[in-house]
Amino acid sequence: MMDLLVLAVIIVLLVTLLGTKLKLKQDYRNLPPGSSGWPVIGETLDMLRANSEGNPLKFSRDRVEKYKSLVFRTRVLGENMAVLCGPAGNKFVFSNEGKKVAVWWPSSVQQLIGPSLVNTSGDEARVHRKMLMNFFSIESLMQCIPTVDEVTRGHLATHWQGKEMVKVYPTIKDYTFELACRLFMSITDSEVISRLSYHFCSFIKGVITIPLNFPGTRFYAAMRAADAIRREIRVLVKQRRIDLENKVASPTQDLLSRLMSNPDENGKFLPEVEIINDMLDMLFAGHDTSSSTIMLLMKYLGELPQVHEKVLAEQREIAASKAAGELLKWEDLQRMRHSWNVVSEVMRMTPPVNGSFREAMVDIEFEGYTIPKGWKIHWNAAFTHYDPNCYPKAMEFDESRFEGSGPPPYSYVPFGGGPRMCLGKEFARLEILVFLHNLVNRFSWELSIPNEKVIYDPMPNPVNGLPIHLRPCNS
Repeated sequence: MMDLLVLAVIIVLLVTLLGTKLKLKQDYRNLPPGSSGWPVIGETLDMLRANSEGNPLKFSRDRVEKYKSLVFRTRVLGENMAVLCGPAGNKFVFSNEGKKVAVWWPSSVQQLIGPSLVNTSGDEARVHRKMLMNFFSIESLMQCIPTVDEVTRGHLATHWQGKEMVKVYPTIKDYTFELACRLFMSITDSEVISRLSYHFCSFIKGVITIPLNFPGTRFYAAMRAADAIRREIRVLVKQRRIDLENKVASPTQDLLSRLMSNPDENGKFLPEVEIINDMLDMLFAGHDTSSSTIMLLMKYLGELPQVHEKVLAEQREIAASKAAGELLKWEDLQRMRHSWNVVSEVMRMTPPVNGSFREAMVDIEFEGYTIPKGWKIHWNAAFTHYDPNCYPKAMEFDESRFEGSGPPPYSYVPFGGGPRMCLGKEFARLEILVFLHNLVNRFSWELSIPNEKVIYDPMPNPVNGLPIHLRPCNS
């Protein structure tokens, strides 16, 4: 009797499992082609290996070629994921924000940054974004230009002038971090900036990684660093609250004051924890991507003297129109059209961010395939930027691609697109062009290591820091 009972239970379990398997097969018969890879880790190691080898495009390109499809499935960072490659994928993601897809970040990002704009969606994200936009508007950025120009001149005088060799990447990171601290939180104390920068180096290395929170892992070090940064910012917030009450600080002097002083459209003020997390997020977004772009700009200009000459000619013409010591103005930046075309081509060839993530809010039909609700979606910048249908001779540097109407829609996406396009796009443009103007008018340089390898960790990072031989300009 017991044997019959056991046999009956086994039969029921087998039928249930078989039925579940058949149902899954039926429900998901239109999944994009692809592989889930190894148990648990999926194909995460393949993705990280491509980044560490300096070829993040390889992960997507190999699979597009293998499956003969611009959309494929994989499993990375512990999630089932559909990867969308090319302008059509970008258009779908950017056009369906809040309708079919919502923002999603890996667990490592969610845990490190916490409740902030980067992790919100829907109406909450719209209201939150609107508050931050006050600082990143054209009108506000115009007022920032003198500060950016002064900080840039001071940085070059202190860290570049009189040096025969400079290691570009770490030096640029110090510059962009100081500038972010000045503009976002009015921090001028070099010791505070130094402490924040020290912690930030550990924080950034754990942003896109497997969230193993025990000693010896990158994520553990990043969590400790994030806590240390929050403690520093919390002290600033408490002092700023006192200064605002005593009319010592202005409600519009920087991003921190704006977030603390201005309620949202419903009259609600941001909680202190979200203000602190927003500042952490803005330091991350406004510092590392700009550092990588400026570094890459100097690398390409060092490798392409004909491009450097054209940039120098434009910047010298602008410098010649200024009085001695006169700071740059918004109108001067508008004249740097060719220089910005060069920067744009730099970001096409080596995007500062390789894409980002969304989550399917509903079952999605795309290119004849079904992406199930709850699956994650990754849109890929590097693949699009090397699409020969959009960019003939895509491996060649050609800034003229951005003349006239520029590239086709949805084919150039270093800042993302749609409702969640990078808030700091114009801020990045201002920062990069002001630095470029001061740099090329003061110095010329040669790369110490020709064709130095650049890896993604998680941003573009030269393996030797991009050392250069520096010379003052004759003019």
